[in-house]
Amino acid sequence: MKHIEKLKNAVKSSEVDALFLLSEPNRLYATGFRSSDGAVVVTADQAYFFTDSRYIEAARAQVSDAEVLMVGGTKKYANLINEVISSHGVKTLGFEENALTYGEYASFGEKLNAELKPAQKLVSDLRASKDTDEVETMIKAQRIAEAAFLQILPIISTDITEKELAAELVYRMVRGGAEKESFDTIVVSGEKSSMPHGVPEDRKIKNGFLTIDFGAIYGGYCSDTTRTVCVGQPTDEMRKVYDTVLRAQLSGIAAARAGVSGASIDKAARDVIAAAGYGEFFGHSFGHSLGIEIHEAPNAAPNSSVIMPRGAVISAEPGIYLPGRFGVRIEDVLVLDENGCKDITNLTKELIIL
Repeated sequence: MKHIEKLKNAVKSSEVDALFLLSEPNRLYATGFRSSDGAVVVTADQAYFFTDSRYIEAARAQVSDAEVLMVGGTKKYANLINEVISSHGVKTLGFEENALTYGEYASFGEKLNAELKPAQKLVSDLRASKDTDEVETMIKAQRIAEAAFLQILPIISTDITEKELAAELVYRMVRGGAEKESFDTIVVSGEKSSMPHGVPEDRKIKNGFLTIDFGAIYGGYCSDTTRTVCVGQPTDEMRKVYDTVLRAQLSGIAAARAGVSGASIDKAARDVIAAAGYGEFFGHSFGHSLGIEIHEAPNAAPNSSVIMPRGAVISAEPGIYLPGRFGVRIEDVLVLDENGCKDITNLTKELIIL
């Protein structure tokens, strides 16, 4: 997806004369072109994409809504950006204060002939509300990841290691069309399932809960899913914890909609877990936004007063983690509008017993 026109309109109604994007996620959002190096400058009526000789041929073929210029030799980024500044009469240049390093900020501040002004929110607000094409791409990413998950279920046993299972899942996602995994795949079993971000180890999967947190990137956009399955028969307490997490997730999903705060969504789920006596064992938030990056804003978190916009895509992932014993997390992905939300995850949430 390309969003140059949205960025132009945002510049028109902003306090900056142009926008300077250096981070890879925001360059991808603007142009739809992936590269490890480059810069984008957007004015109210024109856009420019700068990159080096490694990407110039592909960029000129793929980027149609921005003028593509090559850096190299005496044509440094600052020199070319200054030409844009001069030709468009730019006085203030909005930059990504959350993305630029201090060194980059100091260097560009010294070399560019315009005042650098923080403008991260201008881009973040646009990215917080996904359009139809973005949502459809994320659904495709979800389906790729879900198919891979279903493919690995038959090979789960105490004869395979956590690392081997994680590798099998990633392989199947890539074979199914993913560019790569959205993040380091989490596969933790037995007592390690109490670690929300535990790391797969070269040890055989243990009986008990097995938490699998996984995601695929497709078309530059991420999916994110967690399922906790049980290897062997669960105890009554394990069933109680699983059912509590599921009820909490469903309560949060029922509360999720555009126009409400992230904190109110989180509270709907957190109250269920607290009422069951497990409040101290739910330490993270109900959910985070995702898109080009696996963690975006806004979040459905306890202290988040930010109002969820229409088109926000957030995870729904409450959990209970009993240290040294076991843990449960169930995660879906939601698309919000004023009437509620659409759950774009297709996997069952009933406890799978293997």
